[in-house]
Amino acid sequence: MRNRFEQQLETLNSELITMGALCEEAITYAMNALFRGDMAMAQRAIEAERQIDQKEREIESLCMRLLLQQQPVAGDLRVISSALKMISDMERIGDHAEDIAEIAGFIEEGDGLPQEDNLQKMAKAASFMVTESVDSFVKKDLDLARKVIRDDNVVDSYFDKVKDDLIDMIAVDPSRGRLYLDILMVAKYLERVADHTTNIGEWVVYSITGRHPEEE
Repeated sequence: MRNRFEQQLETLNSELITMGALCEEAITYAMNALFRGDMAMAQRAIEAERQIDQKEREIESLCMRLLLQQQPVAGDLRVISSALKMISDMERIGDHAEDIAEIAGFIEEGDGLPQEDNLQKMAKAASFMVTESVDSFVKKDLDLARKVIRDDNVVDSYFDKVKDDLIDMIAVDPSRGRLYLDILMVAKYLERVADHTTNIGEWVVYSITGRHPEEE
């Protein structure tokens, strides 16, 4: 019975890795759509978001089977409950990638997009946080989970810079205010991606230690 349970936990890990990879793909496609004006990339981001939704349902079903069909001990219950929390945050990450892809469709080609370098760095940092958060869960790596939580500060600092720069740009050239606000929304969505990934890291800490970081 326990061997069967362990096998299903391995399946859970694999499914979470797949879902995390889909989140990274959605972010990459959305950012490419934004800066290349490539609506095919935007559509791929939207399709990835649909796959993330489907994967959430599949993992949720697997977790329910683990709870109902097996006899998990306290540590197992923490792992399963944490996984359920994690997939909810990953689903929201997919939503934000889709939001960015939709904004890309409203920006006219040739606008000349500001803050590209900072936004690309934000996206790269947030995507890497997703990878490390899932890795920390699968490997039960407490240090890595705590690193993910700390790395949220990196994305926040990029967001603050983008926001401050865009405010200055609007003051200088109000005629491009709509474009600047669209870019600010992209930055906000990336900041929210990092926030949701931080949540994942916190649930990994809980799954390992039995205490949520907010309780520490």
